[in-house]
Amino acid sequence: MSDKIKVMIVDDSAVVRQVISQALARDPSIEVIGAVADPLFAMRRMEMQWPDVIVLDIEMPRMDGLTFLRKIMSERPTPVVICSSLAERGAEATMNALAAGAVSVITKPKMGVKQFLEDSTNDVVQAVKAAARANARRLGPRARPDIPPPKLSADAVLSSGLGSGAGMVRTTDRIIAIGTSTGGTHALEAVLTRLPATCPGIVIVQHMPELFTAMFAERLNSLSKMEVREARHGDRVVPGRALIAPGGKHMMLARSGAQYTVEVIDGPLVNRHRPSVDVLFRSCAKFAGRNAFGVIMTGMGDDGARGLKEMHDAGARTVAEDESTCVVFGMPKEAIKLGAVDSILPLDRIPDAILQSGRD
Repeated sequence: MSDKIKVMIVDDSAVVRQVISQALARDPSIEVIGAVADPLFAMRRMEMQWPDVIVLDIEMPRMDGLTFLRKIMSERPTPVVICSSLAERGAEATMNALAAGAVSVITKPKMGVKQFLEDSTNDVVQAVKAAARANARRLGPRARPDIPPPKLSADAVLSSGLGSGAGMVRTTDRIIAIGTSTGGTHALEAVLTRLPATCPGIVIVQHMPELFTAMFAERLNSLSKMEVREARHGDRVVPGRALIAPGGKHMMLARSGAQYTVEVIDGPLVNRHRPSVDVLFRSCAKFAGRNAFGVIMTGMGDDGARGLKEMHDAGARTVAEDESTCVVFGMPKEAIKLGAVDSILPLDRIPDAILQSGRD
């Protein structure tokens, strides 16, 4: 039993506690050690046995989830998965929770929660396993192997092969493409807040549910010298602007004459994600080629690894975040294994690498 992922569920809804407990209990690598109605009950149980992962609601009586999260992160950092409403108020609180150190988010509707969670069993299990993989020096405890289910490649959205950008000579119109997942909210904040308003245009895929990407972009915009916003179909990619792919949509780079724009489209899940880093990176390889600079950062799985290799093969310079600063060294590790990476850098050196790419 000691090698199982020990999970504590903290949610004032008895239905949510029951459904999540049952979903997790069906996985032999997970053990639910407690399911309680609020943080005060949780703290008493955690005095007896500390969990590897906490699944936490935000709005609860006696103590709200955000206060509890901040207390945990200050005293004994532990991976936390937020179980939050999709309503706007819940989304805003969830963004604050991600900023305070939560690893990821499970979204739930205001109505029909039981059926929704039952239909999303695999998402719940995968979120907990991803959290358990968190780097102990960055957020929390141990990594465990996981076998991902079958998944689609970027071929499902965009064909491979060279486009008009791959054979281009270098120009001053540069593109920075960044892909990240678990732990990426902190990594992106660390990078974007250190970039000047003169930085080349940036396109970003951060695995995140619908609604949250807009609020995440608003937060980064308030902290950064660059303009940061959720991408809209047809937006131009210009210096001083960072565009974040909307949750639930794929984002691709496109070229019209001398201008770069983005296409925001529907499509199937790619590598179990929408937006997918592979889709963005493939489009950058196809339409920007060596005028692009690719960055892959912290995240579980391998989304983006193949796309970064395509960028590398098209002449783009590429960087992976070093294991020492990753919350989860999954996506960068897979890109390195594929030979997709020119440089491996800790998080604090990535902004300088991005700026240098605009000078070369």
